[in-house]
Amino acid sequence: MEIQEIKSRLSLSQILHHYGLEPKNNMLKCPFHSDKTASLQVNLEKNFYNCHACSKTGDVIQFVQDYEKLSKHEALNKCKSLAGEERFAVNEPNRIPQIADHSAFLQKMFLSFRKGLLCSEPAQNYCHSRALNVDELEVGFNSGQFHHGSRKDENLINQCVEVGLLIPYGTNSRTGGQSYKPFGNKCLVFPLKNCHGQTVSLYFRSIIKNSEEKLPAGATRARHYYLKNRQGLYPNYPSPTTKKLILTESIIDAASLLQLSQLKTQYSILACFGTNGLTNELLTSIRELQELEEITFCFDTDEAGQTATLKYAKLLQTIHLKVAFSTVEWLDKDVNETLTAYDEATVLGCLEKRKSIDFSSSTPSFSIEKETVPTPLEQPKMTTDLFFQLNDLIEKSGIVGEQDSRLLLFIIASSYKTKHPLHAIVQGSSGSGKTHLISKIADLMPQEDVLRFTRITESSLYNWGEYELVGKLLIIEDLDGLKEEAMFAMRELISNQRLSSSVSIKDKKGNIKAVKKEVRGVFSSLSATTKSEIYEDNMSRSFLLAVDESKEQSRRIIAYQNQKYAGEVSHQSEEKTKHDVQHIIRNLVPYHVINPFATRLELPEEVHKIRRLNEMFQSIVRQITLINQQNRQLTDDGKLITQVEDLKQATEVLFESIVLKVDELDGSLRQFFEKLKAYLAKKAHKENGNGSEIDFTQREIRLAFNMSKAQCSRYMNSLIELEYLTSKYAGNLRKIAYRVDYWDDYQKLRQTIKEKILKQIEQL
Repeated sequence: MEIQEIKSRLSLSQILHHYGLEPKNNMLKCPFHSDKTASLQVNLEKNFYNCHACSKTGDVIQFVQDYEKLSKHEALNKCKSLAGEERFAVNEPNRIPQIADHSAFLQKMFLSFRKGLLCSEPAQNYCHSRALNVDELEVGFNSGQFHHGSRKDENLINQCVEVGLLIPYGTNSRTGGQSYKPFGNKCLVFPLKNCHGQTVSLYFRSIIKNSEEKLPAGATRARHYYLKNRQGLYPNYPSPTTKKLILTESIIDAASLLQLSQLKTQYSILACFGTNGLTNELLTSIRELQELEEITFCFDTDEAGQTATLKYAKLLQTIHLKVAFSTVEWLDKDVNETLTAYDEATVLGCLEKRKSIDFSSSTPSFSIEKETVPTPLEQPKMTTDLFFQLNDLIEKSGIVGEQDSRLLLFIIASSYKTKHPLHAIVQGSSGSGKTHLISKIADLMPQEDVLRFTRITESSLYNWGEYELVGKLLIIEDLDGLKEEAMFAMRELISNQRLSSSVSIKDKKGNIKAVKKEVRGVFSSLSATTKSEIYEDNMSRSFLLAVDESKEQSRRIIAYQNQKYAGEVSHQSEEKTKHDVQHIIRNLVPYHVINPFATRLELPEEVHKIRRLNEMFQSIVRQITLINQQNRQLTDDGKLITQVEDLKQATEVLFESIVLKVDELDGSLRQFFEKLKAYLAKKAHKENGNGSEIDFTQREIRLAFNMSKAQCSRYMNSLIELEYLTSKYAGNLRKIAYRVDYWDDYQKLRQTIKEKILKQIEQL
C-alpha cells in the first residue's frame, strides 16, 4: 500500500478516535507535551494538525509516529494496519474501543497510560528526578482512573480483569455493584514486547515513596509489578545483526541508556528482571544472535549485582563461547543513579572504561580496563614477546636508568586489575628520586585508575566505598607518614583484600544502631620510604626495591636533565610513548594463567619468608605471561599457558628483589657497604695492605662519598649494630675510628643464587 493510498483511506478523524481523542472546536490538549489548555489545532478536512505550543505538525502518518514514538517505517506499517480495518465506529462514545486481540488491547491501554503521564505533573516530576526524558521514552502513568467516568464500560472492565489490570475488590458501598482495585496504581508503565514488536505485557514502577504512605511499622511498599503470566522483553527483541549487547539489571536502567543517542547505533539494550531475572525468553533471544561479539553487564555495583553478573556471564558463556564479556563500574549504585547524580557524558565514560570479567573469581574482577573488549584474534601477533620491548618503552617515556627496578615496578603496577595484584616498597635516602620513580611508573598506567596519596590518615581507608578501591593503583609518596592504624589497615587490604568494621549510624527514626561496613581492596600499590628498617609485616607482603644511588646513575640523570633543558628531549614523544603503553595495558585480557613448571622450580633456602617470596615469584611469572599473551597458547577452556621464557624473564627482573630477601642488609645500606668496601680495597691496594685492616673515620667517608653527616652516621650505626663494623677511639676521646669486621663476599652470593635458579630453568 503506497503512502498516498494510506492517506486517502485513513483520515485524521479516524486516527483521533482510535486514540480516544475528541477535539472541541477543532482544538485538543496536545498529547505531545504537558498541555493545560487546548493548543493542538486539527484540520479534519485537510487531515492536518499543528500545535501552537510545541510546534508539532504533520499528517496522519506523522501523528501516529509522534504519538507512539515510532520510526517512520514502523508508523507506516501501523497506518497500513489501521487503513486495512473495515470500519471505524466514529459515532461511538469517547472510550477505548473493545478489542479482542490481547496484544492490541494492551497497546491501547498503554497509549491511555501514555496520555495519563502527559496529564500528571507528579508523574512528570518523578521522571525528571530520575533523569528520564518522557519525550524520548515509551513510558506512561497509571493514575488508577482508566475505568472511571465516561471511560467506564463493561467490556473494557471485563478485559482489564482478564489481563490483570483490574482486581475485583468487594462491593461498591455507594452503588451496591462490584468494586475493582486497579493494578499498579500510581506507577510508571513500560511496555514489554514480543519478537514481532507487539505489546504483550506491562511493567509497573511505583512512584510513591514509603515515607509518603501510612504503613505498619517496619513495612515497605513493593515497587515493582508485572501483569500475570509475564512475557515479552524491554525495550524489544534485539536485532538479529546485533554485535554488541548491553544487559541491565532493571528496566529503569535500560530506559536510562535508551535516552543516550550515542549508544543507539552501537548497542542493543535488554533489561533483565532483577538479579534473578534472566528468563528463558531472554536466554532464547540472546542465543539467536549469531553475529554477537560482546555482552556488557550494566548491573548494580552492590554484592548482589556483582554476583549476578558473574553467574549470568558464566551461563551465557556456555551459549556464546567466542563472545567477550565485560562489566561496568558505575560511580553510583547503578546506571540510573549515576545518570541522575552526574550527566550523560559520565555514563558514557563509564561504559568506555568497561572491564572484562575474570571467570576464575567468585565475584567479577574489575580487571583490565578497555576502550574496546579485545580478544586474542583481534590483536596482531608480535614477532617477539612484548616483555622485551617494555624496557625501551619505559625509557622513552622519561625514566632514566634503573633498568631492573623500573621493569619490576611496571609489572607490579600493571597487575592492579588482576584478581591477585602485587605491591612494592621503594627504599632510598632523601632526594634519591624514589618518589619520582614510582610517580613516573604510575604515569604509564591509565590515569583514571591511579590514586596518588601524599599521606593517609588513620581511619580514612575504612571510609572508602565498598568497591572504590577495586581495580586501582595506589601511589603512596611517603610511607613514613602513615601512622600505625593506617599501616594496619593497609596491611589488611593487601593480605585479605578487604576491611571489615562495625560502625554506628542513625536510622530514619534517629535511633543509633550498629552496621557492618566493608571496603574491598583489590588494588596494587607502589610506596616510597626513607627508612632503612621497615616493619617486617609490611616488607614480607611487598616486593622491596632499592633506588640506585650510585654516581653513574647520578650522571645519567644529570645528562638527561641537561638534554631536556637544551631542547634535545621531545616532550611530545614522551607523551606519545605514555599513551601507547597505557593502550597496551587497556588491551591486556586478564586470562587465568597456568604455570606447568611451578612444581619444578625452587627458590634458594637462604631467603627470608620463603613461603611468601615463592608466592610473589609465581605472581610475577603469571603477570609476565599475561604481558606476553599474544605469543602464548590457550587451553581449550581459555587459560593461558606459561612458557620457559616467562620463567627466565621473571628471574632476571626479580633477581635483585630475591637477593634483597636473602641479604640481612636493606637495599640502601647494602649499596653503602659495597661502596665502602670498594673504597677501602682501593685504599689498601695503594698501601699494599688488606681492606679489612684499614681504619677510617666518618668524616673521611663523608668527603669521599659526598654524603651528609646524618645519613653517614645512620649507615655506620646500622652496620655496627649488625656487627659488620667495629669502632674504637683513635688517640683521643673525641675521635672515633672504624674498621670492617665482617667482609662478606656479596657478589659471590649473588652469583651463586642466580646460577642455582637458572640451572633449574635450563633443566626444564
